[in-house]
Amino acid sequence: MGEDKTLEMSRRGFLKASGAAVVLTSAGIAATAEVSSAQAVPVAASEKITMGFIGVAGRGSSLLHDFMKHPDVEVAAICDVYQPHLDKAIETVTAAGGKPQGYADFRKLLEHKDIDAVVVATPPHWHPLISIAACEAGKDVYCEKPMSRYPAECKAMLKAAVDNKRMTQVGTQIHAGDNFRRCVEIVRSGALGKISAVRVVCNMNEFPGAARVKNSAAPPGLDWDMWLGPAPKVPFNQTRFEVHRYFKDYVGSWLHELGPHIVDLGYWAMNPGAPKAVSASGGRYALDDMSDIPDTLDVLWEYDGFTMTWMHTSCNGFNFGFGGAPDGGRRLSVIFQGTNGTLIGDYGSHQIISDGDKLKDFVAPEPSIPSSPGQDREFLDSIKSRKQALCSFEYHEPMALALDLAHLSLNTGRKLHWDAKAGKVTGDPEADKMCTPKYRKPWALPG
Repeated sequence: MGEDKTLEMSRRGFLKASGAAVVLTSAGIAATAEVSSAQAVPVAASEKITMGFIGVAGRGSSLLHDFMKHPDVEVAAICDVYQPHLDKAIETVTAAGGKPQGYADFRKLLEHKDIDAVVVATPPHWHPLISIAACEAGKDVYCEKPMSRYPAECKAMLKAAVDNKRMTQVGTQIHAGDNFRRCVEIVRSGALGKISAVRVVCNMNEFPGAARVKNSAAPPGLDWDMWLGPAPKVPFNQTRFEVHRYFKDYVGSWLHELGPHIVDLGYWAMNPGAPKAVSASGGRYALDDMSDIPDTLDVLWEYDGFTMTWMHTSCNGFNFGFGGAPDGGRRLSVIFQGTNGTLIGDYGSHQIISDGDKLKDFVAPEPSIPSSPGQDREFLDSIKSRKQALCSFEYHEPMALALDLAHLSLNTGRKLHWDAKAGKVTGDPEADKMCTPKYRKPWALPG
């Protein structure tokens, strides 16, 4: 195809025909190859990106408002299994001049030929299946965290994105913040010396926990069976519906809920790939409420040259002197321990602590990682340029795998060894089989 014809292609034809060339490495992690100059031709900022939104409750509603702020976004379709959520979202878009179609089944939304990209903000147990189906339907995908709950899920999501040359982004919004960038630059500068340990802290005090609520009939306008989807069949419960993050059927623990945000700093700075071994221990020691996720969880990941840990309790907010006195709220931090000193940071701040006078002459490196236009804008720009966004499935998969393996270790009560080349747990056939979830029929992972 000649250059003049390439430039004359319609935007939608361009998006379907192009895409960064992506190959699957032996470790199962995708690497993005260079695209041709024709593929890299950007689409004018004035041209619209047509989007669909799947799941528009709290987080999904926020994302809908975020994306609608961009003048090059047109919302063509919205899906939610709860009619009041769907009606509210349609009203929001209509008030802004849009004319979205509404659906209760995501598969109907994905039949739209004119939709370029979808935002998946359902409860996490739905993230893999919907994201995979969207990739197979030729849509680019913005998926809220956690990316997955089982190793087989994140591997299947990555494969679907690679096979279908889709642009993807995981909703770890804090990755777009400048503070994380400065922390990464300091760690990579070598100023801290040899880093042998990274410690991630996630503490809060939610005691006594969620009040018990009796099961009841589902409210009018809710397709409860579709909300459950691949998860086990259970009676409707208002607490499950409103705060699903407290139930293992939908989110493994706070490691899945907040881990993608804060473990991300350790992964970004250290770039370790998949863990070699994982061990986890924890349980419900203080809470006696309606939730069933651990109120205390400790995880140890082993990598070449260092270890990373996750320390969590839902029943005490102490954060080892960083981030303010406990007040019941979240106290988060990532601690890099090097031979010269320590960096400790959270979402918005960081500090350097010297071992003796080893860092007395420390000068922060000049910024080298450009500021982000925002997680949503990064995704929109990637759709137009056909270059993956920073938090693509390719980037995120090794961390998602680490979080998923930690829950598998907790559930088996055993230390697990991971063979990145083979993409499997070694020496433990039972645990390796548990890497693939058992979905409620008729739902199933492809392959």
